[in-house]
Amino acid sequence: MLKSETKIRVRYGETDQMGYVYYGNYPLYYEVSRTDMIKKIGWTYGEMEKSGVMMPVASLNVKYIRPAFYDEELTVKVVVKNMPTKKMEFEYEVFNEQNKLINKGNTTLVFVDMKTGRLTNPPQEFTDKLKKYFK
Repeated sequence: MLKSETKIRVRYGETDQMGYVYYGNYPLYYEVSRTDMIKKIGWTYGEMEKSGVMMPVASLNVKYIRPAFYDEELTVKVVVKNMPTKKMEFEYEVFNEQNKLINKGNTTLVFVDMKTGRLTNPPQEFTDKLKKYFK
């Protein structure tokens, strides 16, 4: 199982008129934590694309539990429970500064060959970096 944590400070422009983090920003927080996780294992989306593979989001689910506010430092925890095949599933939990769960969700990304537009397996170098987390 692959796990990662990312800290995100809520910026003023991410809040709505009520002072809450605008609901549409949570998928952006997921993306920040997901790309951070991939960097931590020694890979990047740039390297993925150089290998001829892109990773579009195939599904997104979000559950809002309580609001986040301007200038709060949020902790986004992301988990990948299974070794990727032609898809990679991410689960997220977002916590506020009081360590209360405020949001959770999941995304499924698929590996797509950039030339053909068809599903493909992840690059071998990427799966080699992941193997140690899924023994």
